[in-house]
Amino acid sequence: MAASSSFPAISLLTLTFIIFTFPSAVRSSTIGVDYISRLLEIQDRERPAPSVQVAASRGVLRRLIPSHSSSFDFQIVSKEICGGSSCFIIKNHPSFKRRGDPEILIAGVTGVEILAGLHWYLKNWCGAHISWEKTGGAQLFSVPKVGFLPRVQDAGILIKRPIPWNYYQNAVTSSYTFAWWDWKRWEREIDWMALQGINLPLAFTGQEAIWQKVFQKFNISSSDLDGFFGGPAFLAWSRMGNLHGWGGPLPQSWFDQQLILQKNILTRMYELGMTPVLPAFSGNVPAALKSIFPSAKITRLGNWFTVRSDPRWCCTYLLDATDPLFVEIGRAFIEQQLKEYGRSSHIYNCDTFDENTPPVDDTDYISSLGAAIYRGIQSGDSDAVWLMQGWLFSYDPFWRPPQMKALLHSVPVGRMVVLDLFAEVKPIWSSSEQFYGVPYIWCMLHNFAGNIEMYGILDSIASGPIDARTSKNSTMVGVGMSMEGIEQNPVVYDLMSEMAFQHNKVDAKAWINLYSARRYGKSVPSVQDAWNILYHTIYNCTDGAYDKNRDVIVSFPDVDPSFISIPHERQGHYKNPALQRLVIKEITESFDQPHLWYSTADVVHALKLFIASGDELSQSNTYRYDLIDLTRQALAKYANQLFLNVIEAYRSNDVHGVSEQSQRFLDLVEDMDTLLGCHEGFLLGPWLESAKQLAQHEEQKKQFEWNARTQITMWFDNTEEEASLLRDYGNKYWNGLLRDYYGPRAAIYFKFLIESLKKGNNFQLKSWRREWIKLTNDWQNSRNTFAVESGGNALNISRWLYNKYLLTPDIESFNQASASHII
Repeated sequence: MAASSSFPAISLLTLTFIIFTFPSAVRSSTIGVDYISRLLEIQDRERPAPSVQVAASRGVLRRLIPSHSSSFDFQIVSKEICGGSSCFIIKNHPSFKRRGDPEILIAGVTGVEILAGLHWYLKNWCGAHISWEKTGGAQLFSVPKVGFLPRVQDAGILIKRPIPWNYYQNAVTSSYTFAWWDWKRWEREIDWMALQGINLPLAFTGQEAIWQKVFQKFNISSSDLDGFFGGPAFLAWSRMGNLHGWGGPLPQSWFDQQLILQKNILTRMYELGMTPVLPAFSGNVPAALKSIFPSAKITRLGNWFTVRSDPRWCCTYLLDATDPLFVEIGRAFIEQQLKEYGRSSHIYNCDTFDENTPPVDDTDYISSLGAAIYRGIQSGDSDAVWLMQGWLFSYDPFWRPPQMKALLHSVPVGRMVVLDLFAEVKPIWSSSEQFYGVPYIWCMLHNFAGNIEMYGILDSIASGPIDARTSKNSTMVGVGMSMEGIEQNPVVYDLMSEMAFQHNKVDAKAWINLYSARRYGKSVPSVQDAWNILYHTIYNCTDGAYDKNRDVIVSFPDVDPSFISIPHERQGHYKNPALQRLVIKEITESFDQPHLWYSTADVVHALKLFIASGDELSQSNTYRYDLIDLTRQALAKYANQLFLNVIEAYRSNDVHGVSEQSQRFLDLVEDMDTLLGCHEGFLLGPWLESAKQLAQHEEQKKQFEWNARTQITMWFDNTEEEASLLRDYGNKYWNGLLRDYYGPRAAIYFKFLIESLKKGNNFQLKSWRREWIKLTNDWQNSRNTFAVESGGNALNISRWLYNKYLLTPDIESFNQASASHII
């Protein structure tokens, strides 16, 4: 790759970090290091020309801050200039003399490094902030005018990557967030990725079109595939072999449209110097393959969360990796992708065992499975590396050390990279001898199902990757963000993206002070105090629990009130949610305590400080988002207490109390819906409208909208009297959803409570269940529309709700209860 020579590395002021080049990070596995290093060399040779990467980078700059497009000059440099690893360099432009001339010169090994350098400069010299549009977007008001950009040290700044890769996405993000995206939205996301320094993103879009062509070669017809692929909102789980057919069939227009979109995505990723990860064959096959190849070793898997094992979507088919047909299909899939896309980056994701446990625990058998899976990938690309999610090692007790080692060592060392998917809470690297010598990526999972909940572990993020990389015999080769849904908790992702370039641990408390100033473009003492409270409370979860949102509003209990424990005099604890380790689990007739790990009194005080800062910050979009989110968080926890008040009144045979407290709960839901309508980040309308916009005709609109509505409510199948076992898993705090669905559902439950007391009967659980299931199914099939633009004054409404709900006499008992974490 050609590179500029205008950056002699020895003349640069390198930040005072202990620099770890990649080989030293994995010296315990020489073979693995050698191969990963060789792969990086191959990828470097195959990257687009410097001019292509610079042009793509300039496109990002123009879209981000068009007024300053002439203020920055970009260059590609070689790794030799950086001392042998990837880096970016920030210098004062030597030709700057007058306004209009380039002021700052940023160089990098790839376009990604250039844009990461741009972000680093905007953040650290201009006090700017960049987040997703739905979480407030970019705060660039603090950037000085053209001609007045801050100068850097005369020698310049050089920042190296301590490890080569910065990974992004989860196998299910494609459904929980990306399901309805068009190229315009994808372009913005790729811009965001590059600015965060992400160079190893999943690229899963459009793979059904590839599979359609591959399976035709094995005599499987299009009609055979109608019951194989899931609907647009459920493709992630049909790809993993958890379900088939649910939400389908896919129209041909979807295949064609998504393939074009994928080509655009890959083109831009390659132009920026990224390493997109393509999918590989995991063994998931259509039922028709069994009849076409009767001697093939095809197993029908067990039930995955259907209510009655409905064969239309239950019990998928898995081709045994040791069957010769497995390698044939695996090779055909890789080759078809190479034919369609023209190239690959040689890294492929495959998760055969994700929530699909092998039939036997014999280590030789497991080793043969792993080896066969890799042969299927390598047969189509001799330089292939298998990227595997390590989630199975976190949740499935099947994977004891011998079984884990058998799988990891079934592939030549260096030919597999494992994602330590949940490392910020439950790291596997530290309990597995660094994955037994196999290279891995330290990942922050953070979010499940795109639920909206303020949550994080900033201290773990600020130190965990450093501990892993500098530990004895470390095999760490990257950091990553593996959330199931994005566009939430921007503070968490801002810090995590920095860790790709941090060589030392970050002082999270000091960092949060800088963040609060960058986030709003100025330092406001009251907001800074509020963020310090949030750092010590909401963003300091250390209980080890999965933060799956179980707030009563969005995950209403389908349970007889007699099963709900009421703490007497606000003492004691409910069942500890930290013990419920499975994130996706069958929902039983019990009340799962909403996750609470902090004092709500402290958070309510932080909200008070936020509101007090409103006159100074109300014009800031980032402030409006944070104000709404914090108000929502405080009110959601108060709603949990109101629900317990209702149950307590019911248990005391207090009809008036049930009526009064339930009405207050329902009023709160309505009021929160109004609040959420004040910002684009909390609207249901865009989710539904974007689904319909991808449809070609009215029937497709109906199907796609049903997919979109179902994923965020019932999720999976149900009967008239049996709700989906995954109901509310994809819940959202969205304007429109609270008023139109969550509120009416709660009202039905309260109606049955009151009827039970008035008639002196037991609570009619089955009748309640039938009615709310019907409500849900009707809502899934509804076609009413919702706002796609925000409206209302967030500050005024937040202040009003604070005074209405959080300054009332019963708030004292709410705060006392939260202090013991009993609500």
